[in-house]
Amino acid sequence: MTRKGRRLTIIGVAGLVLAGALGLALNAMRDTIVFFRSPSEVAASAVQPGTRFRLGGLVDAGSVKRGTDQLIEFKVGDGSASVPVRYKGLLPDLFREGQGVVTEGVLSPAGIFVADTVLARHDETYMPREVADALKQQGVWQGAPEKSAQR
Repeated sequence: MTRKGRRLTIIGVAGLVLAGALGLALNAMRDTIVFFRSPSEVAASAVQPGTRFRLGGLVDAGSVKRGTDQLIEFKVGDGSASVPVRYKGLLPDLFREGQGVVTEGVLSPAGIFVADTVLARHDETYMPREVADALKQQGVWQGAPEKSAQR
């Protein structure tokens, strides 16, 4: 085999190894991608049961029910629809009714969102962009006015 042939063989093998590594990485990332949905999208049956996604909105007033063994049930709404959520575990300290929340989990066939993660906003002005955009589209966003950029 000539020098040129050996070089082309090495480049070809390196390309195949790189393509295989890229394929494995993309396959692994596909299983960890989680999409954001608003309660209106879930209520419109845009999400199939068993699909993993993030649900964001405001905790409906009067909807929080604490059960035994750290089981908490509440509703997340965006002004036009609400989705019942079931979560087992400790809630963040800032979790309360009327506050913004993002939950991650799976929609059950009964239409209940079974969350395994609950995130609450961290101060009086923060709201995840996806939640704020969904609330603005529904016309219920009551957040602070955006600050102008200062130079």
